[in-house]
Amino acid sequence: MAQLKEIKSRLQSVRSTRKITTAMMMVSSAKLLKTQQLIQTLFPYEQKLSHLLYHLLRGEEEFRSPFTQERETSRVAIVAFSSSTGLAGRFNHNIANRLASVVERYLSLGKENILIYPIGGKAAKAAQKMGMMPAGDYEAISSKPSYHATQLIAKELMHLFATKKIDRVELIYHHFISKGAQEVREEIFLPVRLPTEVETHLTNDYIVEPDRIALLEQLLPKVIQLKLFTAHIDSVTSEHAARMTAMQIANDNADNLIDELKLEYNKLRQQSITNELLDIAGGIVR
Repeated sequence: MAQLKEIKSRLQSVRSTRKITTAMMMVSSAKLLKTQQLIQTLFPYEQKLSHLLYHLLRGEEEFRSPFTQERETSRVAIVAFSSSTGLAGRFNHNIANRLASVVERYLSLGKENILIYPIGGKAAKAAQKMGMMPAGDYEAISSKPSYHATQLIAKELMHLFATKKIDRVELIYHHFISKGAQEVREEIFLPVRLPTEVETHLTNDYIVEPDRIALLEQLLPKVIQLKLFTAHIDSVTSEHAARMTAMQIANDNADNLIDELKLEYNKLRQQSITNELLDIAGGIVR
């Protein structure tokens, strides 16, 4: 009987846990739908704007900007996007691993010359485990992407780059492919890479007003700031998808465990009933 009570108690515990994972899956699914709609709208805009920028840059060989200047790297900034909460499969683990790999690549510069901007509590903890001091606390904005917030971070990085206090900025984030697939990406944020002839095939037979230089001076900072915001939205969308998938797997495992416990419970109960019948039958015979 004690074993039956133990299994019954475990069944109740698994069912309670399943209710929690189901609720988390539904919440993540709702959040995913919202951010997925946003990223599907934002991606084409960001890509077209970048395409226009690259085309103008290719057509204006004399254009010079502090944000396109390539120079030897003596100080680097790394922006890593993660979540501040767990239960999202390997989402945060993948970011921590890639961050460690990138930091190791730049260790020859010295830890004091590696600035880490962790957008998310898990990335901040990963940086601290490596003995690195985060360049700021951005945990509050990690789960709620805001263009204004990322714009401020982008402007800070752009200022540091333009004043030659840093020579390179890299992004580490998850790119959303589908509900079941997200990949870690590592991209150069600054300097902005100039396009090659292969990247665009547009002609230059159009008029730009007031002129190319004025347009590029206005367009380039906007494209840089938008890229950081897009990466943040991409990361959050991937987080919701990863958590939804993890909770779905947890639900499936809970269902399997419930079935196994039910089967074991029924077997023990049947065995208990059989033993009682045998005891009664034995008493009658005696």
